[in-house]
Amino acid sequence: MVTLTLRTLTTADWPLWRDLRLAALTGAPDAFKAGLTDWHEGGEDRWRDRLRLPDALHVAALLDDDPVGLVGGLPGSPDGVRELRSLWVAPRARGRGVADRLVEEVERWARATGGTTLRLAVLPGNHPALALYRRHGFALLAEPGELLADGLTRELLLAKPLR
Repeated sequence: MVTLTLRTLTTADWPLWRDLRLAALTGAPDAFKAGLTDWHEGGEDRWRDRLRLPDALHVAALLDDDPVGLVGGLPGSPDGVRELRSLWVAPRARGRGVADRLVEEVERWARATGGTTLRLAVLPGNHPALALYRRHGFALLAEPGELLADGLTRELLLAKPLR
C-alpha cells in the first residue's frame, strides 16, 4: 500500500522545493505564468527566499518518500483573502487524490490563518486544473482580459468562500 504524506517545508527544505518546482515548470510549461528560465537565476538564496515568505505555506506531497507534488499558500490581503499557488502533481502520481489533498491542505491553512476567501488563477486552456478547482467549490471571478480591482488579468480567476 502506498502512503501519501504532506510535508510543510521550511527554508532548510529548499532543495526539495527547487526540484519539485523545476519538475513542474519542465513537465507542465503551459500551466504556469512563470517559466523555467525565470527560476534558473538567483541560486540557493532565491529558493530559500521563496520559502521564507512571511505567513506563507509551502507543502510537498510524497508517495512513500517519493516527492510527487507541491503547492503554496500565500496571504493575499488583510481583508481575509488567501491565495493558492503553484499546485502541481507529477504524472506518475495523478489519479491518486494527491491534488485533492494539496488543495484541502491549503484550504485548512487559509481557515487557520483567518482567511475568509481562497483565490487562485488558472491559465486559459488548463481544463484539468479547472475541473479540480470546480470540484472543490471554486467559482469563476473573472476571465482573461476582464478588468478587476488589481488591473487586467490574462488568467481565469477563481475563488471559494471559506466557512
